[in-house]
Amino acid sequence: MSAVGAQEGTSVGGHPVALVTGASGAIGKAIARGIAESPGHEVVLLCRNEMKARQACQEIIRATGNGAVRYEVADVSRWSSIQGLAKRWQGPLHVLVNNAAVTPKRREETPEGIELQFATNVLGYFWMIQAFSGHLKRSAPARVVNVASYWAGDLDLADLEFKRRRYTNGEAYRQSKQANRMLTVAFAERLRPYGVSVNACHPGDVNSTLSNNLGFGGSQTPDEGARTPVWLAVGPTGQMVTGKFFERMREVRCAFAGDGKAIEELYRACLRFSSGQA
Repeated sequence: MSAVGAQEGTSVGGHPVALVTGASGAIGKAIARGIAESPGHEVVLLCRNEMKARQACQEIIRATGNGAVRYEVADVSRWSSIQGLAKRWQGPLHVLVNNAAVTPKRREETPEGIELQFATNVLGYFWMIQAFSGHLKRSAPARVVNVASYWAGDLDLADLEFKRRRYTNGEAYRQSKQANRMLTVAFAERLRPYGVSVNACHPGDVNSTLSNNLGFGGSQTPDEGARTPVWLAVGPTGQMVTGKFFERMREVRCAFAGDGKAIEELYRACLRFSSGQA
């Protein structure tokens, strides 16, 4: 796996290993830093940009004194990139935090022709869990934390990529966060027998590139925003329960968790993209 150098990020065997996607952004970096502050945890930052990944690793190591911080470079909007990461991964994986998200103001597509928000915010989560399920099962007890949002809705199972609807980044984002919460339930049921929990949460309201693209500010610091994801990633609750949604370190009823038919329809729709194309 990629490392930032012997002094900057040395793998330590036998410790819980956490992988955080979108780890160079405001909330992602704070999540990675929060996990790195938890005693004995090894943290792998997953980023698209290697320079940003290296800088984030250096910042976290300086801030926490944890030398077991390193990075990997991959694009979670691309199935082939995630597959490559999973194939080169060595050793255990105890915690997967799906956090990477984009909110482009205009409709964009990946090189494979998939609408970019759906590819990153939804399929990225789906593909990461799918690709790393074997590692998680072998490392069990293990857990997945899906960073979702309380600002969720607008899911259209007949038009997941905004080919028919007029694209707005806010509606596409809300759809993606609803999908994250629904897929959390789908994967929780599938991975429960193997000792792998899957939960979703709303992070705090942080002023970030993502929130600014959506037209919002944010009243909380990145560390405040990362508190619930980190709590689920390292605390006992995140392992003891599965298929739940949390806000402010409290379980909250999810309005989308009870529609089993829609959840399975969404899961099957995502499965059709598992070769990178539908």
